[in-house]
Amino acid sequence: MTTPDPRMRASDADRDRVAEALREHCAVGRITVEELQERLEAVYAAKTYGELAGITADLPEEDLQARPAPPAHRSGAAASPREPAGGLSRRGIAAVWAAWAMASGINFTIWLALALTGELVYPWWIWVAGPWGAVLLISTLFGGRRF
Repeated sequence: MTTPDPRMRASDADRDRVAEALREHCAVGRITVEELQERLEAVYAAKTYGELAGITADLPEEDLQARPAPPAHRSGAAASPREPAGGLSRRGIAAVWAAWAMASGINFTIWLALALTGELVYPWWIWVAGPWGAVLLISTLFGGRRF
């Protein structure tokens, strides 16, 4: 396949291919999440193949024309093997649960410290941990689409 003229207008599918390549470069550690965000903004603002090529010029080459465009909507059956149907990887789900555990633990510790001072305090921490935990549990068990 010949290299397109850098002045030629890029399509949405071309931008999607470059965005997917950038996500892969981020996943393997070539760029940071902050760099990914900056570059994605530039990708979706790019109008030509030359602008798209400039965004990935410092990254290992891939034949961006040969890469298939990512599907617009993923169904549970079409999700990649690294990503469950819910949209979060196992590492992402673990991170969300860790945030819940940390926030719930801090709130419980504050409540317990107040209760040990002699005052019986209403267990308000349940209103922080309970609804959030219930949503996470349902999303984890049944593959919720977004957190």
